[in-house]
Amino acid sequence: MGLFLSTAVNKIDKKGRVSVPSHFRNVVSALSFQGVILFPSHHHACLEGFGIDYIEEISNRLDTFDLFSNEQDDLATTIFGESVQLAFDTDGRILLPQELREHAGLTNEAAFVGMGQKFQIWTPEGFQARKSASRANVASKSLTLPKGQ
Repeated sequence: MGLFLSTAVNKIDKKGRVSVPSHFRNVVSALSFQGVILFPSHHHACLEGFGIDYIEEISNRLDTFDLFSNEQDDLATTIFGESVQLAFDTDGRILLPQELREHAGLTNEAAFVGMGQKFQIWTPEGFQARKSASRANVASKSLTLPKGQ
């Protein structure tokens, strides 16, 4: 699988459609579903986005919990119960449901932010604030990546 990289800002039309950046569409082009899965972030005023393959991996990871445990139920509800599967139209656009637009405060523009195997969708202003906070956290905590196996 490819990775979602970089940031792109695209306009949202009056119907709530937004063009997914072509390099993001390329990441999911070989998958069984030609589109993306979005759900509201549990931590930020943004949307979390994935290809179908990563959602399947999340489902497999949830299988490590007991089937009827509260933990499995809560996570499945907040991930799958709030997820929306959005197919690309012929122009590479998706229709953002009103509920998702409201959660992220999206009106006229959407900032698609690559994060490796996932991406997020922010307002451009919201992402600038998040980026500044992230950079400050990395610097103040001297965060680095762990060594590979």
